[in-house]
Amino acid sequence: MHPSPSPESAPTELRAYALNCLLEADPSKKVAAVVAMAAASAAGLCPPNPSSMLQATAAIPGRPQKPDLVPPREVGRRSMNTLEGRAMLIHALAHIEFNAINLALDALWRFPDLPPGYYTDWLRVADEEALHFSLLVKHLGALGHTYGDFPAHDSLWEMVERTTGDVLARMALVPRTLEARGLDANPPLRAKLAQAGDMPAAHILDIILRDEIGHVEIGNRWYRYLCEQNGLEPGAAYAALALRYRAPALRGPFNVEARVRAGFTMDEIRAMGG
Repeated sequence: MHPSPSPESAPTELRAYALNCLLEADPSKKVAAVVAMAAASAAGLCPPNPSSMLQATAAIPGRPQKPDLVPPREVGRRSMNTLEGRAMLIHALAHIEFNAINLALDALWRFPDLPPGYYTDWLRVADEEALHFSLLVKHLGALGHTYGDFPAHDSLWEMVERTTGDVLARMALVPRTLEARGLDANPPLRAKLAQAGDMPAAHILDIILRDEIGHVEIGNRWYRYLCEQNGLEPGAAYAALALRYRAPALRGPFNVEARVRAGFTMDEIRAMGG
């Protein structure tokens, strides 16, 4: 297990700090390290150095032995009519948020020579994903379970791994494709949880949707910036990247309001079939 940095040993450069957080395997220590990193950045103690050359010293990402990772079809059905079913759903959401912490940290440390705002944007994402994970794990505890009690799938992280060598593909296919699907999935899930009487979980999903709109907007903004820097037309570039990296096909119904707030144009949403 990679140790969390103490205040005395914490890196003084943001990207190195993010890599340390990414290597941490214990979820609670990872969350604490991300929160400490955000506080250090806000205090001006670890500014980003876009040109620094970094190398991981252990397997990425650091993660606990549980949950067991299985194909999506083996995760199991989640009936909202039972406590166990709701716990399975909250566990699945917690796993998504744990992966989302890691993907934000990976986006922060991995890609050099970008404007400083790129790094502070992804720091914000990591900090908010850590909050989401903490809220879900706390609620999971109220349902009698802990993170790791159920199997989970790893589809989100698989796309992170495919795009380790291409920041344009990362922005195109993780925040503005896979994470954007969460904007569409959130309202129906919230409705099911509310109908089942689990209002604390429904309120957590409200927080997640609010923040995820901003996260997808960050992905959209940096995707368009990179397209402009490389003289690429965003629509054509996206189609080529989706094909090259085997991105999942987009399917509606779409949360059009949330997607517009997250920076998608109506032409893009119509092209998706929305």
